[in-house]
Amino acid sequence: MSGEIYFSNNYRDLCVRNGTGAGFQFEFSCARCYDTWRSPFEAYVGERAATWLGKGVDVAWSLLGSAGRGVSSAADGLAGAGWGQARDHAFQQAIDNAEGHFNRCARCTDYVCGRCWNAAQGLCLRCAPDTAAEAMAAQQRGLNDMASQRAYAAGQQAGQGYDPSTPRQLVCPQCRTETHGAAFCSGCGYHLAQSTACASCSAVVPDGAAFCPGCGTRR
Repeated sequence: MSGEIYFSNNYRDLCVRNGTGAGFQFEFSCARCYDTWRSPFEAYVGERAATWLGKGVDVAWSLLGSAGRGVSSAADGLAGAGWGQARDHAFQQAIDNAEGHFNRCARCTDYVCGRCWNAAQGLCLRCAPDTAAEAMAAQQRGLNDMASQRAYAAGQQAGQGYDPSTPRQLVCPQCRTETHGAAFCSGCGYHLAQSTACASCSAVVPDGAAFCPGCGTRR
């Protein structure tokens, strides 16, 4: 196939090579939104004729013998020889038709559909976004940013009462239930993250002890 080829990276070949449904069809896609356009199906007459001839030979096989097989093989050969040229011609026609459904951006050189085209600027909407749409999107981003900032400030204020020095266990050592930092396990009631120092005399309190061995203060 000679000449310049357009849409070289955003088309699908839907051609059917064999059988009575043989023919040419190509699908082109927008480089921005990926919506597709398909060229009209064009039947490959050579292959269809060879297929029908082959069917006729099969029916008359008992009468024609090996001569019938020769006719069918010859028809298949002619159909196969003409496939490449016929496909190139159909592809060029499909490209010519597709150019009426897509626009080529002068900046990024992508082919885009009419919905992704900024006709006033002669560019795709990726390179030249719609002003009103961008303004609305920016307004929404500003609203979301301010809401996030206020929520963060509220979280900081609420965090003033949180004591980060308090020992916490996230998993109960007795039953392995997730505790989410609570003082007691919701699965078995185990008293979690008990301090090892007595609040009264600062003596070390053994794990599981209910009272301080130094002063007798209840843990």
